[in-house]
Amino acid sequence: MKNLVFVENGIAVTDSLTVAQVFNKEHKHVIRDIEIQLEKLTEAGEKEWGVSNFGLTQYQHPQNKQWYPKYNLTEDAFAIVAMSYVTPEAMKMKVKFLDEFKRLREQLRAVQTPKTQLEILQVSIQQLVEQERRLTAVENRVEQTEKKQDQITEILSLNPTGWRKKVNGLINKIAQSVGGYGAYQDIRNESYQRLEERARCDLSTRLTNKQRKMALEGVAKSKIDKVSRMDVIAEDARLTEIYLAIVKEMAIEYQVDTSNMALKG
Repeated sequence: MKNLVFVENGIAVTDSLTVAQVFNKEHKHVIRDIEIQLEKLTEAGEKEWGVSNFGLTQYQHPQNKQWYPKYNLTEDAFAIVAMSYVTPEAMKMKVKFLDEFKRLREQLRAVQTPKTQLEILQVSIQQLVEQERRLTAVENRVEQTEKKQDQITEILSLNPTGWRKKVNGLINKIAQSVGGYGAYQDIRNESYQRLEERARCDLSTRLTNKQRKMALEGVAKSKIDKVSRMDVIAEDARLTEIYLAIVKEMAIEYQVDTSNMALKG
């Protein structure tokens, strides 16, 4: 077996082939595990971190000479992927991997140790700059996470008072996030479709029935023509409650920025 950990571009890494061999897994299953974690990182807003720690590359199969994908993994990336491997034997292998990472990391540090005071000063400055960069990045991520959480809380707290105006505002925001004004009608139709599926109703039929009733009551045609599916929803407290919940869900799914929106009151 080749070394568990090796140096790639001056960094201690392992790869998906080694992980598959050591943990007695098919390589395609390890690739699947890695890509699942990359998807989760993207969903968490950590796509850049995933790209930095999971390096997609290729290897040539020794038998058919074909090229196939593999991943190089930093120590942190390995820890994330191996987190779900929990058998006693797997735990032993994880300890071996981490020991190897530590050994090689210390070996690299020893090789890179500066020999002069100037080099020491330069390295110290670089480390401080890098530390500041990482701290700023963490603070930015925390700030963004807190902002998203605040917005989710604000959306969830949206109450039925003045619900039509608030719903219209959220749908406008969703449309802007996915393509601008041209996407408005698609988002609106999606919200109606979700309502019909969840409430098991037909808004078009209800709208037609309402317009016929208004006609029989002698309401002017110009007024009848202005009646919309929103008016139908507003007539039914159950539909209003469900529709409000659906638009909230959509706003959270599409990660709507509720800044400058009056959702309260």
